[in-house]
Amino acid sequence: MIKPKKNLGQHFLKDREIAARIAGTLTGSGYDSVLEIGPGTGILTGYLIERHFPDFRVIEIDNESVYYLKRDFPGLKNIIRGDFLVMDIDEYFHDKLAIIGNFPYNISSQILFKVLDHKDKIIEVCGMLQKEVAERICSSPGSRTYGIMSVLLQAFYITEYLFTVPEHVFSPPPKVKSGVIRLRRNQVTSLGCDESLFLRVVKSSFNQRRKTLRNSVKAVFRLKREDYRDFGLRPEQLSVSQFIEMTNWIDENRILSE
Repeated sequence: MIKPKKNLGQHFLKDREIAARIAGTLTGSGYDSVLEIGPGTGILTGYLIERHFPDFRVIEIDNESVYYLKRDFPGLKNIIRGDFLVMDIDEYFHDKLAIIGNFPYNISSQILFKVLDHKDKIIEVCGMLQKEVAERICSSPGSRTYGIMSVLLQAFYITEYLFTVPEHVFSPPPKVKSGVIRLRRNQVTSLGCDESLFLRVVKSSFNQRRKTLRNSVKAVFRLKREDYRDFGLRPEQLSVSQFIEMTNWIDENRILSE
């Protein structure tokens, strides 16, 4: 039996019914390749193998887990020993793919930022995260939980909160509930603005979310004028399209350092 390692944020799912349910969240539409992140004991892996994806691989950082995966799934040839956060996705995958996993709470945001970096290749993500993070990703403008990850992911993905998972089905049980989400790539190929500036605008807006956008934006950008129509609002009130419009306005009205 694998002993969970705190430094890796391991909480092993032990409920097979929930594992089967998570495996079933993948639509299988538009891709042949599936990558499971951090399979651990392999409880989800077994159900994914049963779905017979043409190209199924797992990536696991823990040597002990790799040993048991090789023992328990001798037919699984594509076990990648390594860290997803430093993995060269383009080296392993040349076509569209989906990602699935019980994501460690401590790196779930980093995983999703990496997904965004490869948004044209990763067209579906089904993952279990801390419930609060999962709800934030899927929340709508005006919600208390709407934030940076909501805007950035919803700019390129259709987000769905699927179901909640209680603490007691893990070993060891985490202190909070988990939530399972699905992200499906939308039809957006270009935001219609400078995407690196969009990222800065969104981050700077929510870094001071209690302030109006005028104050949070002024703290980061030097502007020729301050009469943008939405500057009196707070960041959680803006939709993705409104953030794009504001990004273009800032791009036209900012003073660049010489």
